[in-house]
Amino acid sequence: MTIAPAKLSDPTVRAFVTAINAGDREAFFRVLTPDATMSDDGSDRDLNDWVDREIFESNGRMDVQTESSGGHGLVANFTNETWGEMRTAWRFTVADGKISRFETGQA
Repeated sequence: MTIAPAKLSDPTVRAFVTAINAGDREAFFRVLTPDATMSDDGSDRDLNDWVDREIFESNGRMDVQTESSGGHGLVANFTNETWGEMRTAWRFTVADGKISRFETGQA
């Protein structure tokens, strides 16, 4: 069962998922702190490079299956034109309405 982005508990995470699914890079970066960091499968990555390659240049999309930790943990089917669909886990560090770090990897 998929959780509609509008139903996600945390408004910051909701904006993150909504921006990805809309292909809206500007809205995506508005929800991040200027010094935000991220990791993929346990390795820190260059955020701008990763986001462009894995999300915006390859039409990435998140279909959220479950949420936990007050909305700061998600399991989602993530799809893009490079890798197809994979089950992924996402963890967010949120402060003052902005995401300072997100971690993703296969679930």
